[in-house]
Amino acid sequence: MTQKPIATLGDNCIDQYCDLNESAVGGNAVNVAVHLSQLNRNCAYFGAVGNDADGKLVRSTLQANGVDIGALQTLSGMTSFTNLRIDRTGDRVITEENFGVCADYYPNEEEIGRLATMQHIHIGWFRHSSKLRNRLAGHGVTFSQDVAVNSEDGNLDIAFESAGPSMDNAKKKIDELLRAGNKFAVVTCSYLGSVASDGNKLFTTGITPVDVVDTTGAGDTFIAGFLDAWLNGRSNQDCLNAGRDNAAKTCTHVGGFVQ
Repeated sequence: MTQKPIATLGDNCIDQYCDLNESAVGGNAVNVAVHLSQLNRNCAYFGAVGNDADGKLVRSTLQANGVDIGALQTLSGMTSFTNLRIDRTGDRVITEENFGVCADYYPNEEEIGRLATMQHIHIGWFRHSSKLRNRLAGHGVTFSQDVAVNSEDGNLDIAFESAGPSMDNAKKKIDELLRAGNKFAVVTCSYLGSVASDGNKLFTTGITPVDVVDTTGAGDTFIAGFLDAWLNGRSNQDCLNAGRDNAAKTCTHVGGFVQ
């Protein structure tokens, strides 16, 4: 049976590693799209890049990784960038962030029509989440969003959040997300693992141990693994475990995916 297409929507950026003199294409929506594509999903990316060399790099990198870029807009201005460094444990530390043309991005009418045909849409950093979801109401599209990078008003099918290495804080965030009307809440807790709940039962998992090089994009990779399992109808615990195992691979190299 042919899978319906899915989409990610929102941010892209150039991650600039100031202490390594390296850079990589990234951003929540881009990282999730690439990893879903690597999991053999038919995934399209909806977003905007600037009319600059970085914009061309984002476009070519997505295309090289099998992501559908038919809805990738090029706007006059600068492509988003993030300056960061990696601390001694491999954790990223953001020192500067500029959203460039991503700040003004909104899909046009043709793109909204295409989004209405998707099975699922994952939203990264995007200023108009509620507006867009209201436009697509009634089309049978399910939604997830990373509320760690972009707050929302609830009522998502899956809300992803991060809590740092604190299970108590994670459980509080789970409760907050469920009270906001989200159907399912998932919170990652750094090296402690992750927790999730549908309001009836709490699910937990640890981490898959690896030699950590860079944690940039690990949360995004977790989301991709979780969504792939969820779209395949697997159990809540299996989805959490799939996210865990997928995220571990990203921690073994610089950037959100191998480039």
